[in-house]
Amino acid sequence: MTQYTVQDVRAQIKPLSDNGFVAFFQKIWRWWLGVWYGFADKYPKLAKIAYQVFFFIVFSEGVTIYQYVVMTFLPFAFGYNPSNIVEWGWAPFEIMGVPCVLFGDAKGFETFLAYQISGFTAQIINFPLQRNITYKSKGNPWYQAMWYLIGYVMVNLVAMSLIWGVCNCFMIAWNVPDAISGLLKTFLTGGVAMAVFFVIFMIIFPDLDKMAADAAKKVETLKASGADAATMAKAEAEAADLKAKAEVDNARKNEIATATIANAKALSWDASAKLLEEMKADSAKYTAEQVTAQEAVVEEKYQQALEATANKYAAIEAYAALK
Repeated sequence: MTQYTVQDVRAQIKPLSDNGFVAFFQKIWRWWLGVWYGFADKYPKLAKIAYQVFFFIVFSEGVTIYQYVVMTFLPFAFGYNPSNIVEWGWAPFEIMGVPCVLFGDAKGFETFLAYQISGFTAQIINFPLQRNITYKSKGNPWYQAMWYLIGYVMVNLVAMSLIWGVCNCFMIAWNVPDAISGLLKTFLTGGVAMAVFFVIFMIIFPDLDKMAADAAKKVETLKASGADAATMAKAEAEAADLKAKAEVDNARKNEIATATIANAKALSWDASAKLLEEMKADSAKYTAEQVTAQEAVVEEKYQQALEATANKYAAIEAYAALK
């Protein structure tokens, strides 16, 4: 087994920027990464859920804000006139004397068109962000896009045409300003979309581990059903390929995580070692007992840094062997 030294541990420390302002945030970011990867190493399933929920909300709210801005100003590009509104769409009944327009918009075709454009373009932005960053999916993008489009159409019909069609009547009857009603419209329809898409994403954006597990189950099912040799060979080849890809992907992620943890542990040890030097140099301020206690802290952090360094290089070798 390779024996690592102080020099190996110190080599894990990435130099900070010469700019003090930048260096300050670099320290915070590196500390956070060390905490996060340490947590993910202990609780992988919980960390995965937390990661996905966080980025799902961030991206969803981001496109919601984009949608609100576009929907607020775009109607005017189509000739929208708040003082001369002509409702557009199917209005089967009235609420408080206001036609309840379904599959259209009580504030006119311009508003309806602006909402459709803002909603569709928002999803064009949202889809690759959620697929590639939130869920890191490696599945068939065309298949996923198809189901995403189906989900969008269903959400649009339910959230826009039905829910908002009714709510909009009250907004008009109560003379709610366009800016406020537009905000309510965005977050109401956006909230419905978030709830529906969260479920859809869990289904259409499987990671490689899930795909490999499903492929392995398919092989077992085919065996139990007595499938022919050609079908079995194809299924086994697909399962083996997905398993290999999952192993490579996990090794790559582990390499990144262990490198970050090694840096964080090395930084922690280095900081405690520098503090020990200051304590030894200022005997008037620190007692011998305090120095002895700090020496124990330094040694503990050094052993942690050594272990993290060994894990990093082991992960690098493992990833290189699989690539």
